[in-house]
Amino acid sequence: MAATSSPSSDGPQRAVRVAAPGAEPELSEVPVREPGPGAVRIAVEACGVCHSDLLIASGALPRTTFPVTPGHEIAGRIDTLGEGVEGWKVGDRVAVGWYGGSCGRCDACRSGDGIHCPQLQVPGAAYPGGYADSVVVPAMALAAIPGELTAAEAAPLACAGITVFNALRRSDARPGDTVAVLGLGGLGHLGVQFARAMGMRTVAIARGAEKEPLAHELGAEHYIDSTAGDVAQALRSLGGAKVVLATVTNADAMSATVDGLGRRGELVIVGVSPDRLAISPLQLISGDRKVYGHSSGTAVDIEDTLRFAARTGVRAWIEQVPLEETAAAVAKMTGGRARFRMVVTTGR
Repeated sequence: MAATSSPSSDGPQRAVRVAAPGAEPELSEVPVREPGPGAVRIAVEACGVCHSDLLIASGALPRTTFPVTPGHEIAGRIDTLGEGVEGWKVGDRVAVGWYGGSCGRCDACRSGDGIHCPQLQVPGAAYPGGYADSVVVPAMALAAIPGELTAAEAAPLACAGITVFNALRRSDARPGDTVAVLGLGGLGHLGVQFARAMGMRTVAIARGAEKEPLAHELGAEHYIDSTAGDVAQALRSLGGAKVVLATVTNADAMSATVDGLGRRGELVIVGVSPDRLAISPLQLISGDRKVYGHSSGTAVDIEDTLRFAARTGVRAWIEQVPLEETAAAVAKMTGGRARFRMVVTTGR
């Protein structure tokens, strides 16, 4: 289908849409949206392909209506300001992540915890997302992109990056402490880099001896092959972990690390799984250990993530494809063949 390569108010734009729950993503032409009060339109340059987009495409999030345009790892430039928007100007480079706006009035928002707002707006579910030439978002969702980062580098940091960065900086781990990252996928390969850049003694845990060179290349000081023995024992031999950052989606693999936590150690879960953890109260009371989940963060947290990455050299390992190949990129991500983050670009 012929389509325009950039949005304009007098013509259609390209957008990848999912017509019904579970349907294949298809490139379409849709009208260009104009921003209302308090919103901006972003000319999208890059959008990361996140596993959570599958939740949106399946209709799993409340208030999702079809057809949907997924995409919540958005990077581009503001091309139109809605009425009342202050602090931003046309041409500003911005990113948007899972936090796509909130009510601003509830206790969570007033506490600076808008990611847990009952009316949280997720791009792709609350409004059309970033698999498109442009997207309209609330100005409160914008994060400034540092000049050191390209749009394709910034996009995955707006969701995958902030998730692990925020989880680590809000944990009890401090420079010099032992932090183990469980998994070396889209989240894990960033977790290892951030932990190392924060000055932590970094351990990578993954399946197979063949991943050890990769772990060291990412910055891990130690590598544990989970298929070669007892993961908890291996962590104890290193003195025990202050934090295990679980980025995998396997609940059994998470549970297997608990006995490897040191005194007052924490299992911090960022990998989504519906399965139950196999952990006893005795395991937690022994050493006063903690197990808790961590989601994402707000726009200011994304800015912190981008600035830290720009200063320290942390980067997602990405494979870029044009917007027209979004369906193939989603399939590659779904099949676990991405190394490590697929990013669709609009050609700007």
